Amino acid sequence: MPSKKRQAADKGSSVSEIDENTQRDLRLLEAALYVAGRPLEVNDLCQVLKTRSKNKAQSLVRKLLQEYERRNGALEILELKDDRYVLQLKSQFTTQVRRLVNRPLLSMGPLKTLSYVAFRQPVSQKRVTDVRGHHAYGHLKLLKGMGLIAGEKSGRSSVLKTTDYFADYFALSHDATSMKRELKRTLGSTAEEETSESRDG
Repeated sequence: MPSKKRQAADKGSSVSEIDENTQRDLRLLEAALYVAGRPLEVNDLCQVLKTRSKNKAQSLVRKLLQEYERRNGALEILELKDDRYVLQLKSQFTTQVRRLVNRPLLSMGPLKTLSYVAFRQPVSQKRVTDVRGHHAYGHLKLLKGMGLIAGEKSGRSSVLKTTDYFADYFALSHDATSMKRELKRTLGSTAEEETSESRDG
């Protein structure tokens, strides 16, 4: 039978091993959130951790969130509604570093179409294509595919709105009225006019 000293040593190594595993899991979650560049659901985190326990995944990602809060750096992890988590740049740093981004999320044409939808939502697809020109059909298909906008059938056309993912990605309010105010503050007072009647591709 093992001595008490041996039992204590085994217990100590077990705790150490758990801590090491936890650190590895936290690094794995951090890597997943970083490369995703979008909100991840708990099921996504479970797949990364190779576990079926949603409680375990949530507990770990919340530990990571708290670690980022303690660091008080330029990045943050946010817990969003529907048990989703995102790693992103804090909004106060966005304007200062935006020019350094090598690959914008969207080229200028689709970005202006997205801005138009965001400012005018809910807005009919026909209205968007009338104002933004025939290139807008391709823009809208791209934006829907990226999950930034969604449409609901209304007669022969669709009514377009931005999605929760759009709000989460750009760190905006989910409330359309508040979102429009935030967009105007971020993009400047002329942003709405620039996207309203422009027809460039």
